[in-house]
Amino acid sequence: MFGLLCLGASLAAAAIPAHASPQSRRSDQEAAREGRIQGRLLSLREIEARVVPAMTRKGAQYIGFDFDSGTSIYTLKFLRNGSVIWVDVDGRSGRIMSRSGG
Repeated sequence: MFGLLCLGASLAAAAIPAHASPQSRRSDQEAAREGRIQGRLLSLREIEARVVPAMTRKGAQYIGFDFDSGTSIYTLKFLRNGSVIWVDVDGRSGRIMSRSGG
């Protein structure tokens, strides 16, 4: 029984996403910079210009972003009425891929 509980706890802990380490964030930033220089990615400013105005018109406050170099997706984060909203944007095209929360 105890072994089953330990196994369950281990599986549950593995399912919880870990925060990105400073090293992986630095790697993502470097990948984003290289992608912009090579013309493969839009700049963060271009992505923000496409998404932020529409979200702020809906009463959301822009609070920041993350970039995943593996998928080339910018995740813009907004706050509205105490709820966080995540907007995933393709860094290559600027197309909104998904929206969750709030």
